Amino acid sequence: MLKRSKFETTQSQIMHRAEDLISAASNRYRITVQVANRAKRRRYEDFDSPAEDVMMKPVLRAIIEMSDELTQPEIIGEM
Repeated sequence: MLKRSKFETTQSQIMHRAEDLISAASNRYRITVQVANRAKRRRYEDFDSPAEDVMMKPVLRAIIEMSDELTQPEIIGEM
């Protein structure tokens, strides 16, 4: 029996979000490196996170976060 994730995002939604990120970027390599760096950073920052977050791979979480920032710039705030 397969264990189903508690997350609502499916593979097709992840692929759509990744395509949106790539199409919005001026350089595919650069956006790929940014996703990888965020995933790496989040992996080491989230040791104390709840078990629910640990089930999601860091790269998938980075894609979701970055696509949310792309579509909802108000969540970033002013720096």
